Amino acid sequence: MDEINVCDGGNAAIGFPAALPPEVEEGNIEYKLKLVNPSDSRVEHLVTQMKWRLEEGEGEAIYEIGVEDNGLLVGLTEEELTASLDTLNRMASRLGATTSILRERLVETEGAECQRKALEILIRKVPENQEFIDLKLAVLGNVDAGKSTLLGVLTQGELDNGRGRARLNLFRHLHEIQTGRTSCISHEILGFNSQGQVVNYSESKTVEEICEHSTKLITLIDLAGHHKYLKTTIFGLTGYCPDFAMLVVSANTGMAGTTREHLGFALALGVPVFVVITKVDMCRRFMIERTVSQLEKILKSPGCNRVPLRIKSEDDAMTAAANFNSERITPIFTISSVTGKNMDLLTRFLNVLPSMKNVTEREKLSQDHTEFQIDTQFTVPGIDSVLGGHISRGSIKEGDKLHLGPMENGLFREVTVKTVHRNRVPCRLIQAGQAATVALTENHRDILRRGMVLVSPESTFSTYVCRMFEADIYLLYHTHQISKGFETTVHVGNVCQICKVEFIKDKESVKTNEKAHVLFRFLKQPEFVRPGCRLLFRQGTTKGMGEVLKVHALEGDFRDLGLKDTGQNNVSGASVQDSETMDSAQMRSVEDIGPVDSPYR
Repeated sequence: MDEINVCDGGNAAIGFPAALPPEVEEGNIEYKLKLVNPSDSRVEHLVTQMKWRLEEGEGEAIYEIGVEDNGLLVGLTEEELTASLDTLNRMASRLGATTSILRERLVETEGAECQRKALEILIRKVPENQEFIDLKLAVLGNVDAGKSTLLGVLTQGELDNGRGRARLNLFRHLHEIQTGRTSCISHEILGFNSQGQVVNYSESKTVEEICEHSTKLITLIDLAGHHKYLKTTIFGLTGYCPDFAMLVVSANTGMAGTTREHLGFALALGVPVFVVITKVDMCRRFMIERTVSQLEKILKSPGCNRVPLRIKSEDDAMTAAANFNSERITPIFTISSVTGKNMDLLTRFLNVLPSMKNVTEREKLSQDHTEFQIDTQFTVPGIDSVLGGHISRGSIKEGDKLHLGPMENGLFREVTVKTVHRNRVPCRLIQAGQAATVALTENHRDILRRGMVLVSPESTFSTYVCRMFEADIYLLYHTHQISKGFETTVHVGNVCQICKVEFIKDKESVKTNEKAHVLFRFLKQPEFVRPGCRLLFRQGTTKGMGEVLKVHALEGDFRDLGLKDTGQNNVSGASVQDSETMDSAQMRSVEDIGPVDSPYR
């Protein structure tokens, strides 16, 4: 393994605060005063400790050298620092990890005869069951805020010409190129190698090359900003399960249009958000300050309750990334896609950005029964059915026997997995939390639709197939009130369908800023819904959020709510039916499936 290299592109050393918060046992940050000539038994303990920190950080750990456990910066002499780095290199090489210096600081000590330094070092190791560390980042913001242009600059490695040239490679339709507005979900990838350097299309010609040269990969999900594509944007947040969201705000228009709505949806779904203010090259300083102040006021309001942090230096970017998963910090970047101002701060932040997933929870989901949520399908010559989506539980490999459904009658169909692809590259196995495409051995296009799932035959999937479900909701806005019989579009994971309010517990109606326990009914067909999932609902200007508490299986009982079962919920149970026994009247055309682009094919 190479020696530790400084990742500041040849610039001067980057300083960090004079004191750090005390060390915590959990997480991926470790403090070490010095690592000078440890014994063999001590090295074994240190290697085990590094392995633990890497697991906590999903393959990434940050070591603070020259720092005591209470966060006090003591610093080391040049000889002690060299010996400590050698020990750290040997520890990392034992685990197959790479190391790179993020920041260094000169520590002033009274009476010291020689210079003392403290270092912050990034340790990165790709998990054994993965080819790279994978994160998903949703890009939100109002129309014409510069979202697609920013992604074009990040992924292509070339600055924009001020007229939208950088965004052309992201558009999928002619009308998008003509209007300059995104109308469907598109994906791009941004990679980082073991030394923290950006890997994009400027040096790599294909997605395969980017994946091969990267140890960390960020999938950028470009969502629509126009209000008439709001349904598509909400589906991108609920269906693709992003780890983070980047809210793009134009410096010359501020928090206009759908910006507030997008921020509210991300916070309602519990997605961590950071803000990027673009087009600073075409605005005067007082306009930029006005936009930032307006944004800070909204973030500090009781509805958001966030702590805005202006990123003005690389030190700020490192501090924000290290604390992004543990505090309510919302970093604010001010950049230009034309001049490239502060673009390096954004890339350094993305490089160090940690995964928000809990290791124990992830392992538990991987060992659970398979559940693959379908969000789109593809037409590939010579292959019958290709499904794109997100595997939320379990794992899938070639040859697996799974059940596909629910269909319009609530039944499932037996299917066999032919091949599995991830980032357009064939792979043997996909696990919980990953996005991928799955090819089936037979043609099932007659029943395919967005919102279906692939589930393991051993699972109790029938208990989650329902026409009715209970939820605790919070009404964000309505001009008057909602009551029994109100119809609205509900988003739950990859499910998007019109629901009717059948019952409101202990209330006649729900008004703005009120909570209620509600029973929803899907109007068109049964869906696969799990308790605990967050939901969003909207109808015109009406907006609300909530959480699924209980699902009523197709033969459910509603006596606990005082309702009478009218038979609408009884569709003969959720069983499995072979494709040969399906009646043609039960088949559903897939012509109405919306055009959702995906990066996986």
